[in-house]
Amino acid sequence: MTEDFRLPDLGEGLPEAELVQWLVAEGDTVALNQTIAEVETAKAVVELPSPYAGTVTALHAAAGDVISVGSVLISFDTADASPSTSSAPEPAAEVAPETATPAQATPAAEPNLVGYGAAPAGAGRPRRRTRAAGVARASAPDTAVLEAAPHDAIHLGDVTDRPIERPRSTPPVRKLAKELGVDLALVEATGASGIITRADVEAFAARVGASTIGGAPTIDREPAPAQDGRETRGRETRTPIRGVRKHTAEAMVRSAFTAPHVTTFLTVDVTATTELIASLRADRSLQDHRIGILAVAAKAVCLALARHPELNSRWDEAAGEIVEHHYVNLGIAAATGRGLVVPNIRDAHELTLVELADRIRALAETARAGKTAPGDMTGGTFSITNVGVFGVDAGTPILNPGEAGILALGAVRRQPWEHRGEIALRDVMTLALSFDHRLVDGEQGSKFLVDVADVLREPGRAMLLR
Repeated sequence: MTEDFRLPDLGEGLPEAELVQWLVAEGDTVALNQTIAEVETAKAVVELPSPYAGTVTALHAAAGDVISVGSVLISFDTADASPSTSSAPEPAAEVAPETATPAQATPAAEPNLVGYGAAPAGAGRPRRRTRAAGVARASAPDTAVLEAAPHDAIHLGDVTDRPIERPRSTPPVRKLAKELGVDLALVEATGASGIITRADVEAFAARVGASTIGGAPTIDREPAPAQDGRETRGRETRTPIRGVRKHTAEAMVRSAFTAPHVTTFLTVDVTATTELIASLRADRSLQDHRIGILAVAAKAVCLALARHPELNSRWDEAAGEIVEHHYVNLGIAAATGRGLVVPNIRDAHELTLVELADRIRALAETARAGKTAPGDMTGGTFSITNVGVFGVDAGTPILNPGEAGILALGAVRRQPWEHRGEIALRDVMTLALSFDHRLVDGEQGSKFLVDVADVLREPGRAMLLR
């Protein structure tokens, strides 16, 4: 029995995702809940578990494809196996009648994954191909197959309107192809189930004059795109705008042209805080906790927000209301290889300094690995960005959409400073607060920033705040 697995809604109503890589190939035997692929949404990289136990019969997308929610991703031959329905929740919704297929029509046949719901109108096939991942190989008689004669120019643009699949081979064969300078997309497979073998690569290399002596061979063809979609032509490199980078850009443009930003600065002596951090790190009972300036600033922000709720609110344009939050979901900006993300710590106001430090550390590690859950990227009420880690003294941060304020922490520098009527070397840093002037007046923003600075200047003052 053949079962199709359609790309589920991965959370927060995201309409599409990019296929990062397949972890299975056609002909592989897959167990229930085995990870079969990694996909990247506008927020994070997500691993997809298999809803079926069986044999992979078809992969309907290639690495780099952007796939609509509800589109068929992979097909299985389940034989006598059937998906488990005992512990997973029911599907969120039925597929719209106009896009339903026989495989969709029966609810019992759908895999019971959380968030596996109806496809949006018009979904069915991948919306677009983001790069040519290889030459199409299919059993249909009209499928185009390219064969390159020695030194012939190869232009994949002539067949970009056809389905394109990534060439199938083993890691040793891919390594050999890289050493010989052979593009696997141009190699005809002779192995079982369409696998490119070592002999196929060597034969192709010999035919086009490739040689391992003296470096990579010269093949007159268009430059192949890099694994991440980047393509270098002449003196330019072009990178597709997608995934986290695309989401971040859209959010920043929306914020910059919707909320009237105001930024105010304050330079503060944080010597007492750095001394406190040093003493906490020297405490053996706290050696497993990395308490730093960011954690102390996070605690100071939570305390100050309780005194200045205007900074912990949002502008609801549709309802014509100002919504004041009685909790703090604290966003921490994290720089990753895929771009800037701002996951948030839920109910940060209820956490101790040590707990905040642990949550910030875990959040940063998860974000850099691209494993942040989509739900952790929404619902923030205030954010912090630490530009000081890059050696920067100050900046004008842009608000995370829907939030009233964001605090930027500058680098801590040892420099001459007035202290108790004398000049002394002190640890000094600059704070920059950006806020939405629709929600926060200059007086309110300034008082909030002073309260945060007071805690960093004298951490003991935190004992006086509530």
